[in-house]
Amino acid sequence: MSAFNDQDKTLIQDAFDQLLDHYNKINPNGKQALIKKAFKLANNAHDGMRRRSGEPYIMHPIAVATIVSKEIGLGATSVSAALLHDVVEDTDFSVEDIAERFDDTIASIVDGLTKIKTVTEGKEIGGSMQAENFKKLLLTMSEDFRVVLIKIADRLHNMRTLDSMPARKQYKIAGETLFVYAPLAHRLGLFNIKTELENLSFKYEHPEQYAEVEKKIADSSQYRHELFTQLTAPIAERLEKLNFDFEIKERIKSVYSVWNKMQKKQIPFEEIYDITAIRIIFKPQPGLSEKIQCWNIYTAVTDVHKPKPGRLRDWVSSPKGNGYEALHATVMGPQGRWFEVQIRSERMNDIAERGYAAHWKYKGGHEDNETELEKWVKDVRDLLEQSAGSSAIEFVDDFKRNLFSEEITVFTPKGDMYTLPVGATALDFAFDIHTDLGIHCIGAKINNKLVPISYVLQNGDQVEILTSKKQKPQLSWTEIAITGKAKSRIKSVLKDEFRATIRQGMRVLERELHDHKLAINSPILNKLLRFYNMPNKEELYFTIGNGNNKLQDLDKALSTSRKNKMVRSWNLNLFSRRKNKNEFSIKDKLALSDNESKVNYNVAECCNPIPGDNVVGVIESDEEIILHRRDCPNAIKLMANQGEKIVDAEWTSERKMAFLSQIKLTGFDRMGVVNKISKVISIEKNLNIRQFHFDAHDGVFEGRILFYVHSTQTINNVITEISKIKGVHTVVRVEQG
Repeated sequence: MSAFNDQDKTLIQDAFDQLLDHYNKINPNGKQALIKKAFKLANNAHDGMRRRSGEPYIMHPIAVATIVSKEIGLGATSVSAALLHDVVEDTDFSVEDIAERFDDTIASIVDGLTKIKTVTEGKEIGGSMQAENFKKLLLTMSEDFRVVLIKIADRLHNMRTLDSMPARKQYKIAGETLFVYAPLAHRLGLFNIKTELENLSFKYEHPEQYAEVEKKIADSSQYRHELFTQLTAPIAERLEKLNFDFEIKERIKSVYSVWNKMQKKQIPFEEIYDITAIRIIFKPQPGLSEKIQCWNIYTAVTDVHKPKPGRLRDWVSSPKGNGYEALHATVMGPQGRWFEVQIRSERMNDIAERGYAAHWKYKGGHEDNETELEKWVKDVRDLLEQSAGSSAIEFVDDFKRNLFSEEITVFTPKGDMYTLPVGATALDFAFDIHTDLGIHCIGAKINNKLVPISYVLQNGDQVEILTSKKQKPQLSWTEIAITGKAKSRIKSVLKDEFRATIRQGMRVLERELHDHKLAINSPILNKLLRFYNMPNKEELYFTIGNGNNKLQDLDKALSTSRKNKMVRSWNLNLFSRRKNKNEFSIKDKLALSDNESKVNYNVAECCNPIPGDNVVGVIESDEEIILHRRDCPNAIKLMANQGEKIVDAEWTSERKMAFLSQIKLTGFDRMGVVNKISKVISIEKNLNIRQFHFDAHDGVFEGRILFYVHSTQTINNVITEISKIKGVHTVVRVEQG
């Protein structure tokens, strides 16, 4: 007898009927019986199971299958696998049961989506269940790409329903999403899904900032729409005269994208000019190539609006690595505002929104020229092969390097085009062409000019790789290469030498610790990894073994106190219902106060959080918790790889202790402006300044001030008051250093 009542059953059936109705509209003769069979098995298997929110569990697989069909555009096999994706993990059914009832393909996809139950490595430093599961996912993806597309759909629905999860799990899932899944969706051309994943991650990690940016976008919508109408009216008139069949859409920059740009450029919301973009989507006219028609539309647009020099982006002639095609230009619009105009055909727009699946639809299964996306899949397969023996976290780090979002295009001497990430070197290019070319690379000719292997490639460079049979990879090459493909292959070739260097580094560290009457153990390694900013113990040993790390300041690194210089002792209270308030559980929320406690915690030196910042705790050892700002790149990486160590934390009130913070200022060098700024901080706010540095040139100044505050409210008040001073243009909080 079913554990669900009639209301639950109706809810489930309605959801499945909506899925099937949409699928039937797109695929009227498309194996509906297979989908119904998968639903029946999944519904029976999950009968009586509920999600944390209280709804029947089967609603989740149905929602994932709907995303797979409706938002990604996959077929019956993928929809069926999506319906079954949690059956093996959460019920008594096995992969063999799925294969027997369906086929090996569906069973293989479900197996790839099933998490590993246990992993020995997860108990070691550098080990991670999250990283192991992600590596397993990619192993299956290299055989059947539908696995990763279904996983992205699964992650999207989990993010849409994250409200029911406790805060520490929200941070873990959001951090992992921002670190891996959003970049992965972007790499696969799933722009809409990538944008939503970023927004949802931002919303859960920084709810106040999310709400603030969202409100500013909404408040300025009427003004922006008026400008949009004024800009597009003459464009539409011109395109109609040219007999184009088109539509013009208003594209609004996402909340996360706006906030991210504000952080990177250190500018206020009001200075972001590209919140609105114009998207022209046209139905191609017969007899002319889409490329020619894109340029014809560009000509029509620039006939009525002047283009901005240097801002033309031609991804029609040279599509992005994820298959994206479009022509982008920036033009001067009403009231002196710049607007980006995106020109796409219907086919280009479909690929831009649905990515890989749409690419294959238009390719039609023909064996034409290999796309950049297909080359990338091969690179992932090679990376998996090269990673044998390496830790899962090290593999995820290498894979993350392959998820570049900013690209450059370079050419061989014969004119063949290659796409690489911004910052790639001549050595990366050599390995991208062929492993043997990389192994024997001694330098390159860039536009007929001789350069070393460390030369950073620029967009449009023509590159000729120079080789010698006597050349062999050097340990230093791991620092020159930036792509996961090059790094993994260099490490593979140098494996024996690499391991010997690691062993040497371990012996050196053991001797140094012996002099301190200590031995290598987990707490000590954790301190050294943090202090020397190393991702794992192997990298630490390696840098010691090759002489790059002389273990300077070892005494400081080993010190039991890693606290801010001005904050000698930080303690914490636990929000806990236990009788013993000092009994710690990862499920507790850490209330950061001045009260004494037996639980030790310290601030991370990478981001130096202060009271008022959104923070998260990371358990580094059994005795210590490290506090990071939630937007700290290191914290996001830790949440992605070691989410089981994440602790929810919050400030209870303004603290008595002082914390170093820094602001950056720009403005016009008027008489007395520096004295006024100093007066606000020292006299009006009664704060202690540690460093005060200003440079002025041609009537414009730039300054940095390092001073002590008690909370983010204090520094925000300082910024507000300084912004009122005549001559000051911008004031922003920045990281120390």
